[in-house]
Amino acid sequence: MDPHTRPQTVVGGLSYVKPGTGTPINYMYPPPAGEPWQTCEYELHEVSIADMRSAAPALEREGFILAEAPTRMTDFGDEEAIRSIYYAEAAELATAATGARSAHVFDHLVRKRDPSRPTLTFGREGDGPPSAVGRIHNDYTEASGRLRLGRVLTNPAQAAAVWRYGIVNIWRSIRGPVLDTPLALCDARSVNAADLVAAEIRYPTRTGELYLATHNPRHRWWYASAIDRHEALVFKQYDSQASGVARFTPHAAFAHPEAPAGTPPRESIEIRCLVVYD
Repeated sequence: MDPHTRPQTVVGGLSYVKPGTGTPINYMYPPPAGEPWQTCEYELHEVSIADMRSAAPALEREGFILAEAPTRMTDFGDEEAIRSIYYAEAAELATAATGARSAHVFDHLVRKRDPSRPTLTFGREGDGPPSAVGRIHNDYTEASGRLRLGRVLTNPAQAAAVWRYGIVNIWRSIRGPVLDTPLALCDARSVNAADLVAAEIRYPTRTGELYLATHNPRHRWWYASAIDRHEALVFKQYDSQASGVARFTPHAAFAHPEAPAGTPPRESIEIRCLVVYD
C-alpha cells in the first residue's frame, strides 16, 4: 500500500470479548501457577473500518480527532526527554483539543510490535516490550475513571472543586507512516452501555479496571491511513459529564489487509492525560 494512498474503507478483523459470566481477568505478566493468561474468550469479527481522513470527526461527537501535531522529540527511547519535552507538548495538545482549562499527563507507554509474537493480544504476553493491543478495550470504566481524578490531583480540596474532568489518550507513530497494525477507533455514538464489559487487568503490583466490548453490528469503526510522526490521534477514554458528549472510545489494533509484505512493525507512543474543564 502506498503510504500516500487514502482508501475510503478497508475490512479488517477486530477482537471482541465473547459474552460470559463473571468479571473477565487478563494478566499483564506471567500469571500464578495454574492460572490462565485470561479468564475470558475473544472472537474475531470482520468489520468495515473507514479512513477518518475522508471525514471530519470531532472529539465531543465521535470521541476522537486526528491532529496535526509536530513534535520536538527526536529519540523516543530517551525517558528523560519524554518526561521533560513530550509531556509538555502532550498537555498543550490535550488542552487545545478538548478546550479544557488544564491538562495533567500521568502516564506513557512506548509500544514496539514484535512480528514473532501474536498480534491480537493485550500486547504483554511473554518477555519483551509492550506490543500492539489487539483486544477491543477502553482504558477506563465508569468506576476507574472516577478514581483517576484523586490519584492525579492529590490535594483533596483541589479535586473536590472540579466540576467536569476527563481522560484522553494521545497516540503517535514514532517510526514513520503506520501501515502495519494501525489503531482502529469506535465512534462513541455507536456504542451502547450494554456493549461494555468491565474487566480486571492485573499487573505485578496493582489491578486496574477497563472496558472490553462485545460485538454489536451497529459499531462504526475508523482509522487514520498511514499516520505519521507529525500527527497524533487524540481520543476520549473517560468524561465525567454523563450526557451530551462522547465519553468512551473503544479501540484496538488490527492487521491492515493491504499492508505490503516486509512492512516494518509498528512503533508508537501513547500518553494518558487528565483534563480539567472547570
